[in-house]
Amino acid sequence: MSSPLDSLQPSLVWRHFDAICQIPHPSKHEAQLAEHIVAWAADRGLEVRRDTAGNVVVAVPATPGHESAPVVVLQGHLDMVPEANSDTPFDFTVEPIQPRVVGEYVYATGTTLGADNGIGVATAMAIAEDAEAVHGPLELLFTIDEETGLTGAMQLDPKLVTGRTLINLDTEEDGALYIGCAGGADTKSTFTITREDAIPGTLVLHLSVRGLRGGHSGVDIHENRGNALKFLVRLLLAVRRAGLEFGIVSLSGGSKHNAIPRESDAVLRVKSEDEVRIRQVVEEKAAILRAEFGDIDPGQRIEVEAVSADASTASVWLPFDAERILDALLACPHGVLGMSRAVAGLVETSSNLAVLKTEDSSVWVQTSSRSSVMPSLKATLDQVAAVFRLAGAEVETHDGYPGWKPNPASPVLGAARKAFVNLFGHEPHIKAIHAGLECGLIGEKLPGIDMVSMGPQIESPHSPDERVQIPSVDRFYTLLKATLRDLA
Repeated sequence: MSSPLDSLQPSLVWRHFDAICQIPHPSKHEAQLAEHIVAWAADRGLEVRRDTAGNVVVAVPATPGHESAPVVVLQGHLDMVPEANSDTPFDFTVEPIQPRVVGEYVYATGTTLGADNGIGVATAMAIAEDAEAVHGPLELLFTIDEETGLTGAMQLDPKLVTGRTLINLDTEEDGALYIGCAGGADTKSTFTITREDAIPGTLVLHLSVRGLRGGHSGVDIHENRGNALKFLVRLLLAVRRAGLEFGIVSLSGGSKHNAIPRESDAVLRVKSEDEVRIRQVVEEKAAILRAEFGDIDPGQRIEVEAVSADASTASVWLPFDAERILDALLACPHGVLGMSRAVAGLVETSSNLAVLKTEDSSVWVQTSSRSSVMPSLKATLDQVAAVFRLAGAEVETHDGYPGWKPNPASPVLGAARKAFVNLFGHEPHIKAIHAGLECGLIGEKLPGIDMVSMGPQIESPHSPDERVQIPSVDRFYTLLKATLRDLA
């Protein structure tokens, strides 16, 4: 069966990426893709090593004549973020991604594409097959579960890797070389709530926020995109400040710790005589949000819909619980909290109000904080915890991951930079990223390893708008080949 990717160049990369799209591989469900890579390596007589975490290393012999060159590790992660539009029912554990070409970009259909990091994995596999590629001995390191906590890198068996030069294939900016990243950690805050019977005869209203851009909570946080949870809280508080009473049946929104929430929902019980006025207040506040965020989130939609009452809407939170939780959500820091004084334009510290869920007798909130300065990360985590503890929540801060300190004198950076200038006639952008790359953890596991990160142009990762620019994939592959040739 033909694929829309069949005619794209470089063909080896796109052929492997197309195969990856056909294999379900959301975070924590990478086993099928790992087995695909193991079978691919076996077909070519390549040595495979695995650790107990599920990470895979494929050893690729050097091009004849370059056997004595240092071993270079090409590293990417096997998992993808499973995000779908609300009108696209999709089971990422079973269904294949449906790529489509629009102009000079490849998208998926209603879901994330998985170019993050499927293109990186496909590129490493392509290098191993490319008869024109010149390189020393290679180790292709494919880690698991990067997107939900860098689990593979965190549990990496250091004995799996012999190389001490590493090229990470997981950045998303054409023309840039990355030499540092932020560390991060998550916080989970759990409220115990008490319910009471809803007042008989009250209406059930569904308040929804849709159409926000969302995006990566590190890479896109500087754009001040709308947060659907913050929108929801501001709408509810506007209704309350108008003197209108409501009972909360449930609040929800967001789905991933590392994604800015695009959608949120509130199910409310309200007096029938207040319905018209509530709709008016919501529309008034929606107009304010459009004025405030219209330039960055022009697709925002805020809707109120009457729904049928059933057993699931028979009880509401006590007013005390509703007030303390809404206040905590409003006070919770979100967005850029500090800019780097060492690297111009780099976000140093941020936090993302990420996920909100209601269960029978509890409400839990997940936040994700990042910083390239570890004391600043600790201070941010303490601030988030204080907000939720003051509101009566039980707070857990989960183990984080370290940052990757930039080394402008890195030999592998020098090789990549030289190759870039020779190929394209100008200097690359040398950057650090406000996101968690596995390089921080790998560097901790393998002290002294020399690292650089590169990749093609991938836009709106972690959202259904994710897309990869086709010409940039060719430039990325060409740069990687030239860098490997120089290192060999």
